[in-house]
Amino acid sequence: MKKYGLFFVIFILLYSISFSKQFYEMTNFEIDSLLQKISSKNLTITERMNIYSKYFLGMPYNFKCVGDGPYALYEPYPLVNFKETNCMSFCEHVLALSISDSWDNFFNNLQHIRYKDGIIGMRTRNHYTMGDWIIENSWLLDDITKKIGKNYAKKLTKTISHKKFFEKKGIKDLRYVKPDRKITIYYIPFDKLIDLKNEFKTGDILSLIFKNKEGIFSAHMLMVMEYNGIKVIRESAMSKKTTFDTPFEKWVEKYLNSEKYAGVSIMRVKDALNKKGKIILPWEIQKMKK
Repeated sequence: MKKYGLFFVIFILLYSISFSKQFYEMTNFEIDSLLQKISSKNLTITERMNIYSKYFLGMPYNFKCVGDGPYALYEPYPLVNFKETNCMSFCEHVLALSISDSWDNFFNNLQHIRYKDGIIGMRTRNHYTMGDWIIENSWLLDDITKKIGKNYAKKLTKTISHKKFFEKKGIKDLRYVKPDRKITIYYIPFDKLIDLKNEFKTGDILSLIFKNKEGIFSAHMLMVMEYNGIKVIRESAMSKKTTFDTPFEKWVEKYLNSEKYAGVSIMRVKDALNKKGKIILPWEIQKMKK
């Protein structure tokens, strides 16, 4: 355990030297300038994910940090928030930043990632990671769980009900709500993750899968990043009320023999898009979905 302590001391010192400001300390104009600067470099999308995600370290956690904007009926929280974050908005913001070259394009790309067809609203938001989010973002991401898990990958089937989800929020108007869907996913058990460590790449997005909870697969979203050849799990979590890194092995150790969680599913930026200098403009996304 001592090596982990030393690792974090070095980590924090290097970050404090490399990043004079984190996102929660920046203005929107400063973030726009950073987007223009980093997008001009000949980097892949996942290389930019590694860079941008570092700027979230130390950001305060707030489960209600984002919503459908100030005019929404039910969750009038910000559409963009760089002062606070949660696990899903962290992944969404990092992805949107990493495919964009300006603040305006980031904002619009973010809505395409968070909402079906980029249409803002409670009914069109991708609420369920495995039931909505990965499906609606298949233009950008692949579910590679079965591909890298091979014989280790296991199946899990559940019924996803938007109707029940909205009813719990007190929403009575259920027009245009998605019908109940029986969905089967793959996940990799925790005790196989160390064996597969070399299969994980920088920028991989993980979904922590509930074992027996009815009506929902995903408990948490997080990312695999790399620093000086060391794989870390980068996440925004309520447990520490901030965004932080954990060495890959230490993170896995925490979940071995878990009675609550089954394992993880893995999502990755499409190889065809993850090219040097690749930027995706908001008006290109609908064509990419066809």
